[in-house]
Amino acid sequence: MTKGLLVVLAFAFAASLAHAQSDYPSRPARIVIGFGAGAAADTPARLLAQKFSQSLGQQFVIENRPGAGSNLAAEHVARAPKDGYTLFMGTAANTINATISPNLTFDFAKDFAPIALVASVPNVLVAHPSLGVDNLKDLIALAKQKPEQINYGSSGVATTTHLAGELINVMAGVKLVHVPYQGFRLLQGAPCRSTGLA
Repeated sequence: MTKGLLVVLAFAFAASLAHAQSDYPSRPARIVIGFGAGAAADTPARLLAQKFSQSLGQQFVIENRPGAGSNLAAEHVARAPKDGYTLFMGTAANTINATISPNLTFDFAKDFAPIALVASVPNVLVAHPSLGVDNLKDLIALAKQKPEQINYGSSGVATTTHLAGELINVMAGVKLVHVPYQGFRLLQGAPCRSTGLA
């Protein structure tokens, strides 16, 4: 289905690189994430922070600021000093929000500069075994029998997981009920069965 792309972004980082001091980083830096600890954006950011800290000799600290589909974190970073010490782990949610959120106090395309593609994360549809479905066809049939009685979780409003669920609703003519979670993540050991959509 849809893939969410994670990109590390820094506020005006490209411009500051041209004038960067040779001693960068001379103090600890932060990587801000718009989702909770353990979310898809969090894990690669923590790996990066560890490698940056080891190779650059300064601490790179993770700061989770979940909420509003990552808009709260993005706004925080957009207001931070333009010195390269506040980095942002952006996701596809940020580009989606830029097109559907008319009241943002920042311009995602102008206030952030991409540094690197970090990871590609596929959306996978799964269901608890108690639902009794083994594939997407069975899920759609059940949703038609029980309109607005089957919930689906996402990592937040306007994220790729939310839009994937709404795409199923539109294409299949069903009404799965969206439940956004601020700290959505796959729990280890949670019993779930793939419904065949990836």
